Amino acid sequence: MRFTAAWGSRDVLDVVLVRPNLVAEVSADRAVDHAGVFRRPLRFKRLRLDMGVEDVPRSGVGPGAAAG
Repeated sequence: MRFTAAWGSRDVLDVVLVRPNLVAEVSADRAVDHAGVFRRPLRFKRLRLDMGVEDVPRSGVGPGAAAG
């Protein structure tokens, strides 16, 4: 998966995988272009201190993984 600096930009952002220890709620649009680039940025909403990392399904796993 690739992330770009802005819509229409050819600048690709580096992705750094981290070990999660907090859960954050974000607002996201699932629009992805033909190259697999997300069309709009995520927006941070809040930390979910009522949830643990183990409560969140891994990306691509679960009933919503094949949707869209």
